[in-house]
Amino acid sequence: VKKPNVRISESVGVVGSMAQDDLPDGGSEHLAETIREIKQRKSSILVECLTPDFRGDLKAVETVASSGLDVYAHNVETVAELQWLVRDPRANYKQSLAVLEHVKKCQPNLVTKTSLMLGLGETDEQIKRVMEDLRNIGVDCLTFGQYMQPTKRHLKVKEYVTPAKFDYWREVGDKMEFAYTASGPLVRSSYKAGEFFIKNLIDKKKEPVPT
Repeated sequence: VKKPNVRISESVGVVGSMAQDDLPDGGSEHLAETIREIKQRKSSILVECLTPDFRGDLKAVETVASSGLDVYAHNVETVAELQWLVRDPRANYKQSLAVLEHVKKCQPNLVTKTSLMLGLGETDEQIKRVMEDLRNIGVDCLTFGQYMQPTKRHLKVKEYVTPAKFDYWREVGDKMEFAYTASGPLVRSSYKAGEFFIKNLIDKKKEPVPT
């Protein structure tokens, strides 16, 4: 079993994992066990888990979503039209949306989060459609970052998006009422500057509803 990647600061733990298709449950129980162990040692730590799509296995999604974490993150990566170029053929846009939607169905108060890379040749209209799809399934937090070509074997950068355009997408996200939108060239799915805001969002969700 590949060990999850874990980053823990004083108040925040981020757990991430590559797809583990060699395991029947995609590694979901191993992730859940890691999260439970972190919470057992220090319950006040905010735990975010970045998961694969578990090949669309919603039972595996439930295993992680019900483990006691605070933020369930799964990245759609790019617009629907470019999925086939960017992602593993076993992953797809509808499957990723289904993961994020199912998290909300089984744990309505759990914060959901996803990320988009820009600069792959996507259009403004395509980005807006993704944002609309995400809001329709109740995704809370969205991050935008610049795609960078990791090796010569990967796709080339089609566009270096300007800071002004990143600001524009943050403003669009705010108008669409995402609870939090982070947008900038160096922003990644686990974005440290957003941790304080997301912690406050989680605390608010835990407050009892007035009767």
